[in-house]
Amino acid sequence: MSRLRVLFAASECTPLAKVGGLGDVVGALPGALRRRGHDVRVVIPRYRRTMQAVATRLARPLRVTMRDRVLESAVYETRLPSDDVPVYLVEHDELFDRDGIYGGVAHGYDDNARRFAFLSLAAVALEAVTGFDPDVVHFHDWPTALGPVHMRIRGARAASVLTIHNLAHQGAFGLEHSETLGFGRDAAALVGVEHAGGVNFLRGGIVSATRVATVSPRYAAEMLTLEGGAGLSETLRGRANPITGILNGIDDVLWDPRTDPHLPANFDASSLAEKAVCKRVLQRSLGLRERADVALLGCIARFVHQKGIDVLAQALPALLALDVQLAVLGAGEPWAERFFARLSASSPNVRAVIGYDEGLAHRIEAGADFFLMPSRYEPCGLNQLYSQRYGTLPIVRAVGGLADSVEHGVTGFVFEELSPESLVDAVKTALAVRRDSERFRAIQRAAMTKRMGWDQAAPQYEALYRLAMRDRAHEA
Repeated sequence: MSRLRVLFAASECTPLAKVGGLGDVVGALPGALRRRGHDVRVVIPRYRRTMQAVATRLARPLRVTMRDRVLESAVYETRLPSDDVPVYLVEHDELFDRDGIYGGVAHGYDDNARRFAFLSLAAVALEAVTGFDPDVVHFHDWPTALGPVHMRIRGARAASVLTIHNLAHQGAFGLEHSETLGFGRDAAALVGVEHAGGVNFLRGGIVSATRVATVSPRYAAEMLTLEGGAGLSETLRGRANPITGILNGIDDVLWDPRTDPHLPANFDASSLAEKAVCKRVLQRSLGLRERADVALLGCIARFVHQKGIDVLAQALPALLALDVQLAVLGAGEPWAERFFARLSASSPNVRAVIGYDEGLAHRIEAGADFFLMPSRYEPCGLNQLYSQRYGTLPIVRAVGGLADSVEHGVTGFVFEELSPESLVDAVKTALAVRRDSERFRAIQRAAMTKRMGWDQAAPQYEALYRLAMRDRAHEA
């Protein structure tokens, strides 16, 4: 098969700039494709946090026209340390030299429409600076979703693929922003960007992209329903070709209990005694009683509606009555931060750390017995994959990628109804299995030996790119 040239356009890329799972995908999938022989490169903004990366400034400046104004910016090239993937950093201090990527938790920056319209245009115009002529440009989520629109308007040779990581985030802005997007207000309606009295970046990308993908097969089906479509189900159903669902992988080098440098003891499926060491150290570090007999539940999550954090809060009185311990790491909605902080201070069996700590996240995955994910919806989810790799059996709701990646009673536990009672019942089922040590160890070993790395997903993306190239050739 021929070698593909693919450009990833995104707002995040681990380890350079990350807010959530999008950054992990963009930081890992290009390397997996590169190992299959393809020339894959990435473009993201040069945020303040990325200025520390060792990078070379390219000779030619990038010029982008927005609202009859030419914006000129420098482009820097760096490399992802794990796979030597080239990353282009597009510099524009007025738009990107800030502490955050999108803004605060509750409210994004007021000029996000202009910022990410610029990023989309920059990705399309990048060839003039780099000389890299891609066969496919792979756009990720709403911050780059205007890219397929501009490629369609320009009649670009390359195919465009848009991956939706979370349909709830669409880049919806007032209609007054249409003049800043790189095309006029009249064109906004023609190319699908105008929607519900405003502009919608993601809708424009869905209408214009050669192919649309998302991060799990079940979520691809859920997005087509009225309940799961977040107002765009009709647009998604109206596409000429189906939405492709490809389950995310994990970085199985970074998340490997055999070599993880964050752990006090390393282990694998044949040496689970060392996992018990991780549990003791985690209990001690959090101020929980060091008890081997008690089940330690872990939860690492953004404290938001999507993650069912309110359901967990309602279930906690009944859960704690089961004589379990709970380790929580996360931040988000103020009520949830206050709730878990108070509970952590008052309950001997609950400890919550508000914020994010990468090392602690690894130690919770390694030291807990079970991992809780009572999500309302979950396009893919990564923690249930990390948990299985670390023998920490996930207890998840049967939605999206959680249902696709956890097999009830085989690699974890799955419940259907979103309610405190259902979550408590699922935990009771898991505790009963834990009391049967032989069965519990068998499930742990099955979970830990699953193949969940990006090398499983990369061939599916390769096939998707070839389909997109075929479709683009037919269009031309």
